[in-house]
Amino acid sequence: MTRLRPLPDILIPNPRILFVGINPSLRSAEVGHHFASPGNPFWKLLHAAKLVPEPLTCEQDDRLVEFGLALTNLCQRPTRSAAELSTQEMARGRTLLARKIARVDPQIVAFVGISIYRHFFKIAVRDGAGAKPEKIGAAQVFALPNPSGLNASFPGFKDKLVWFEKLRDFAKR
Repeated sequence: MTRLRPLPDILIPNPRILFVGINPSLRSAEVGHHFASPGNPFWKLLHAAKLVPEPLTCEQDDRLVEFGLALTNLCQRPTRSAAELSTQEMARGRTLLARKIARVDPQIVAFVGISIYRHFFKIAVRDGAGAKPEKIGAAQVFALPNPSGLNASFPGFKDKLVWFEKLRDFAKR
């Protein structure tokens, strides 16, 4: 089997929002673009929530910077499931992510998945999606539901969209 390469970050200095995923899917690594799995509506959610002014596809992930947005992952290794990531990979990813956030200096860090937020802050239980009290440097923190179609806690598009809209409103404050 061919070893899949990690996806490059999409970063700019001081983005309005830095989206942080847990790690790339195998599909994303195969095509070389973030959130490329057909069952993941991340790109449709960005447009429907008016976080970007026009529809984008995963092939246009590098255009996020045009809208003051950036994208990275906690862990860079592509996997079929985040459960395949080791504790050591997650810990190392947390350290590297903290450095990356300090260097990029976003206004908001939006964790794309409540479990990523919990892992980053080492929190066992906290209310779900939404604005969070923690800060990373000067950046405010927001937790989004994982947009994957496999997310049983937020099964439908509208269940996820409401949180992307709340992020939009949070970013306007």
